[in-house]
Amino acid sequence: MGEISLGRDLVIFSPCPHPWRSKGRLGSWTHHLPLPSLPHHGLSRPQVKSEGPKLVPFFKATCVYFVLWLPSTSPSWVSALIKCLPIFCLWLFLLAHGLGFLLAHPSATRIFVGLVFSALGDAFLIWQDQGYFVHGLLMFAVTHMLYASAFGMRPLALRTGLVMAVLSCLAYALLYPCLSDAFTYLVGVYVALIGFMGWRAMAGLRLVGAAWRWTELAAGSGAVLFIISDLTIALNKFCFLVPYSRALIMSTYYAAQMLIALSAVESREPMEDYRLSKAN
Repeated sequence: MGEISLGRDLVIFSPCPHPWRSKGRLGSWTHHLPLPSLPHHGLSRPQVKSEGPKLVPFFKATCVYFVLWLPSTSPSWVSALIKCLPIFCLWLFLLAHGLGFLLAHPSATRIFVGLVFSALGDAFLIWQDQGYFVHGLLMFAVTHMLYASAFGMRPLALRTGLVMAVLSCLAYALLYPCLSDAFTYLVGVYVALIGFMGWRAMAGLRLVGAAWRWTELAAGSGAVLFIISDLTIALNKFCFLVPYSRALIMSTYYAAQMLIALSAVESREPMEDYRLSKAN
């Protein structure tokens, strides 16, 4: 009698003059003994390897921005390009995982499109003193809606949502006395959107247990840094001058975008789950 392992079954060979007549019965030529089930360790998810080399262009572009430090008082297409260059590199970072990856994972696609709107917002804010601040505000509002959609509504995490709602109200209460005209409403809507995005980014955050994923930590950390960056912009524009505001705004902003882009490499919605959700 011989044996060979095929897949998850142990195939045992025993002599039989007519194996095709007695196959599958006791004493047959072959029968299968199921092996014990082995635990799965996230094999269905994309296996995250080193992402560092793919981010090298982003880090170089960020260094170029801070080294050149073009004056914000003289907006130009060159300064817009330098400011947007790190975001362009994050486009390439996601595209480096393959166009098929983006097409197969709707959440990663939404983050990519969010980065496109972010670049548009960055360009508009270069000319904010020329009347394009609202345009930039609207572009980033779309970005936050796309990011929130990418992070999804599961798990719901109502306690996290309540905390973010309270913090959002406190931030708006701080800004409200400094706002006037249309900004009273525009900033209120924007605060609600970025707070919602932060809630969805941190809702799935689990720091302990077998379900821990570093991409969820990246999403949550990125959302917090994005909120810090935008709150600094609002305080500096509407309330009072924040010391070293530009350095604080851009460093937290670039870090936030990098972390959110990193969160897309292990998508929260694999294609199999997406198809099942559509079928149901």
